[in-house]
Amino acid sequence: MLNYIWAFMIMVGVVYGALTGNIKEVSNAALDSAGEAVSLCITMMGVMALWVGLMEIAHTSGLIAKLTKGIQPFVSFMFPRIPVGHAAREYISANIIANVLGLGWACTPAGL
Repeated sequence: MLNYIWAFMIMVGVVYGALTGNIKEVSNAALDSAGEAVSLCITMMGVMALWVGLMEIAHTSGLIAKLTKGIQPFVSFMFPRIPVGHAAREYISANIIANVLGLGWACTPAGL
């Protein structure tokens, strides 16, 4: 449903730009935005690589498993259907811990 909403908004913008004689500005804005999107993706790729690597080190060292045990009551309360010992509990715990510590960029790889 969201795809239809976005497609509708884009089409309305293009049609409005064509009707008002501003199609050149619409084209320039689309190209500028595409360039900014590529720049953002390159920036995010480096930061994500850093945090994915750190999360992998934390997982391999056993830090995530120890922290998971510490917040197990909260995870059990929030997600009662996930069995104890399931790998999803570690991923959920890593995401919660990263959020609590304010590590915004670290939350995404932990959640993925």
